[in-house]
Amino acid sequence: MTILSTLRGLLRSRSGMAMTEFALGAPFLLAAGLGGTELANYALVNMKVGQLAVHIADNGSRIGDISSLQNRRIFESDINDLIYGAQIQAGPAMGLYDHGRVIVSSVEVNVPSAGGPAEQYIHWQRCRGAKHIASSYGDEGDVLPNGIGPAGSEIMAQEGDAVIFVELHYTYQPLISAQFLGSAEITSIASFNVRDDRDLSQIYQRDPGNPDPVQTCNQFKGNVTLNTGGEEA
Repeated sequence: MTILSTLRGLLRSRSGMAMTEFALGAPFLLAAGLGGTELANYALVNMKVGQLAVHIADNGSRIGDISSLQNRRIFESDINDLIYGAQIQAGPAMGLYDHGRVIVSSVEVNVPSAGGPAEQYIHWQRCRGAKHIASSYGDEGDVLPNGIGPAGSEIMAQEGDAVIFVELHYTYQPLISAQFLGSAEITSIASFNVRDDRDLSQIYQRDPGNPDPVQTCNQFKGNVTLNTGGEEA
């Protein structure tokens, strides 16, 4: 067999066609599969963020010390439990407070002692998360002429009552690669009316001599870690 006849045989050969076609198409097929997986994970995380915001607002509307003799008091320890519970619900893989921020606001009605018009305002606000972002709707002490929430969809508290309003901001953490979606920003809001008669005068400390941590909004801390005593480290 001459070299020329060997080359002619190779030109007529079709035995490697399928392998060649697969090699050419595999990168596109793989990219489409990985991109679809990333998109599905993003949709799942987006839904999880929305559900977390609702649960935090719902739980925030229920917390407090139960008493049949007085309105329900809330304590800083209750809010710390609320914050820690959200982290547990999100799961360690999400890194809720390492990559995001939760802002909890109590919207109430301030009736001036001089008899002026009642005003919606943020009585107190608590935050947790390493993400450097401020509330989109107001800070503690701010007066809210039209209530709180997106323009045109604001909600308002009733006199003697409160609305727990939650903002959750989270930077999506890619499952495979940032080349597909990048570090997308996910934001969700939720609100619930306080469920019971609540003492709206202040947030209390259970032991003033050994006060619980206060999740003020000028701090930017990541995930909560507990020491052996069950307190935040």
